[in-house]
Amino acid sequence: MSSKLIQGYEVVIGFETHAQLSTESKIFSRAPTAFGAEPNTQASAVDLALPGTLPVMNRGAVERAIQLGLALGSHVAPRSIFARKNYFYPDLPKGYQISQFEIPVVQGGEVSFYLGDEKKTVRLVRAHLEEDAGKSLHEDFIGQSGIDLNRAGTPLLEIVTEPDIRSSEEAVAYAKELHKIVTWIGICDGNMQEGSFRCDANVSVRKPGAPLGTRREIKNLNSFKFMQQAIDYEIRWQIEQIEDGHAIQQATVLFDPDTGETRAMRTKEDAADYRYFPDPDLPPLVIAPEWIERVRAQMPELPNDLAKRLQEEDGLPAYDAVQMTQSRAIARFYKMTRERCQQPKLAANWIMGEVSKRLNAEGIDIEQLEVRGFTPAILGDMIRSIHDGIISNNAGKQVLDELWLGGDSSNPQARVAAVIEAKGLKQMNDSGALEKIIDEVIAANPDNVAQFKAGKDKAFNALVGQAMKASKGKANPQQVNDLLKKKLAG
Repeated sequence: MSSKLIQGYEVVIGFETHAQLSTESKIFSRAPTAFGAEPNTQASAVDLALPGTLPVMNRGAVERAIQLGLALGSHVAPRSIFARKNYFYPDLPKGYQISQFEIPVVQGGEVSFYLGDEKKTVRLVRAHLEEDAGKSLHEDFIGQSGIDLNRAGTPLLEIVTEPDIRSSEEAVAYAKELHKIVTWIGICDGNMQEGSFRCDANVSVRKPGAPLGTRREIKNLNSFKFMQQAIDYEIRWQIEQIEDGHAIQQATVLFDPDTGETRAMRTKEDAADYRYFPDPDLPPLVIAPEWIERVRAQMPELPNDLAKRLQEEDGLPAYDAVQMTQSRAIARFYKMTRERCQQPKLAANWIMGEVSKRLNAEGIDIEQLEVRGFTPAILGDMIRSIHDGIISNNAGKQVLDELWLGGDSSNPQARVAAVIEAKGLKQMNDSGALEKIIDEVIAANPDNVAQFKAGKDKAFNALVGQAMKASKGKANPQQVNDLLKKKLAG
């Protein structure tokens, strides 16, 4: 859906994202956070809320919160407070969740991204530290439920936006940009399937100029595809309800990817329902300016800054620069390819085009390529072969098909040359042999020659095609063009 009015209604969306922080231990205990362990094998006495246990703050979790604040231009609070969020649920042994309420550690900031050619900016309200709850496991086939407390106490950073988003496309673009940032700076692995990056969308609709409508929160959206489907369905459902004369009730809903529909899970609570109050077991979190500066000094170059540098230093168009900074792995692959072939634009073109197409077809990430023997050096040497006129651009795709399968990467130049030789793709650069072919083509196609001289450019293309056919595709297209023009002008 676009940001235009839908059936006369404006869509209003706010986001809450839970990013699991990349610490090795939990936020208030030393229990590990590794994914996939046997149930209840990573829950310490603190996580189980046994009597007499006290939480101890994880310094690494605080530093990751500072990193996010610096990356998003937020204010990192010199003093923030932990609170108890009270609610009952079987996977929450304490009966409350330790979170932050009135004074969060990260305040304000923004996330900017492009939707097509249009720049969008979503303002952030806050990002606060909190612990995750456990997980209820329902075994329908035996009619029983169990509780796994491995996730209890896992460190989370909840990132909350203003209601600035106006379409499902914008929502997905925002989520992808935030995902890129948290993985780029290394505070979260971003694995949506494992629950490391969980998004909740608060969706409402209103007539233009009217007060904000009643929102419904779509919980735990674990893929960008489902995110857009869920939001689109919720928008249509709310508009239909209002048009039929029904009032929207505030609620928490789940998206069912099998039916493509959202369904109500429970009525939505407000902050007052949780009876927040400062946690007496945790002192205020104090962050000195020196600490912030130490974290800043260790931060990697941010993707937007790197994209600007690629435009300035490599001469890449803005779009290409953004694509080459979609992840640190892509940026690294591009940098190494460009250094090998010394052709920034060609390197970006091949990574955005043929490489990305093959990655998507196989459903793999770019960092997996080197494991199987397709390295930036190999791609760079292939691009250099095209630039130097050894093979044509179309022949390059055939060479890439073979190189893509992997193999020995110890001598990239020799491997690329061997594939070119084995496939017989080396271009004909012998000007004498090529001149003979062109003379024969001109002699055999007097009508096309006459049409070209009469001003019909298509006739020239036909002659080029005949010359390429006669050379079995091995002629250098640029040489063919230059020689033909010279012959026809004579």
